[in-house]
Amino acid sequence: MMKKTLDQKIERILADSSVGDFILADAKDGDMGGGIPSPGRNRGDDTDRHPYGTHQNYLQYMRDVTEQGLVDIMLMSVSSSEQLTINERLFDNSAVTPAIRANDTTDIWLGDSGIYSSQPSLPFRSTTIEHAQCGKWNCAPEERRLGADLGLYSMTFNNDTHLDRQALQAYKDFRIEAEQKEFRHFLEVFVPNAPGDNAPKDVAGYVNDAIAKTLAGITSAGRPLFLKIPYFGPAALEALVRYDSNVIVGILGGPSGTTHDSYRMLWEAKKYGARAALFGRKINNSEDQLSSVIVLRAIADGELDAESAVREYHGMLEKKGIKPDRPLKDDLVLTQV
Repeated sequence: MMKKTLDQKIERILADSSVGDFILADAKDGDMGGGIPSPGRNRGDDTDRHPYGTHQNYLQYMRDVTEQGLVDIMLMSVSSSEQLTINERLFDNSAVTPAIRANDTTDIWLGDSGIYSSQPSLPFRSTTIEHAQCGKWNCAPEERRLGADLGLYSMTFNNDTHLDRQALQAYKDFRIEAEQKEFRHFLEVFVPNAPGDNAPKDVAGYVNDAIAKTLAGITSAGRPLFLKIPYFGPAALEALVRYDSNVIVGILGGPSGTTHDSYRMLWEAKKYGARAALFGRKINNSEDQLSSVIVLRAIADGELDAESAVREYHGMLEKKGIKPDRPLKDDLVLTQV
């Protein structure tokens, strides 16, 4: 198999945190929690009747972005990975690493219906490590390399003793199993989703403290490769990055916003110490996903600043004859500051 850029970059970043390497992931695991809207906006001629794309559209975008070769990770649901990683062998001759969402806590059960996200997060795993590795529950030793060997594990702390103990126990169980089965993971930590009367006054500080406490109890054999957290701004990010240089900190994309919102977040996060970014909706809802990834890669590699990147992206859309969702002047506005 081709050498994966993820492995090369992690090795270099851990050896010297000042290197310019940056891990970029396309997060197309939305079907694990997002329901029918997960493939993103339908840009066909029948949008009035069908506002969202199909799962087949979603899979094709995964193929297209992977074959483009500019992201380091393609994050998928385990069912998508079965199709692309195991059945189609999409990643065999690719520098892109396939990864799956290893758990689906209740706070990611979103879509256009339900109220799960307003209730305190509870740990849950739809899939198993075996199904990620070989597509069935009883992998033979030689079959464990057929599928993905990397998963995203997510946690949400709500500043509640009983709930957070339950979440930590579930993560401990997962880590032990993953270590036994040689399955790697990276860790996502969300903001408290329904803390009620226990809402912390300083959410960013609380999340940083929860991460530091969690990692302190994990030896190198079971540690996540890197973190995926909300971007709370320069001060909170710098505090976490400075705390332990052996921890690679990455950000999650969050809501789509304007194109400048997306690009500014990436540019600023890298400036203050992030070395990874996982953008789902920000790629999936763009007018042209391949052009969007080209520009995100350029920002991550220090070749473009945020405002120049917006102009570059609109120039790409114009060349392709694609009408932007917003005029350039509106897309240059920052709404998420």
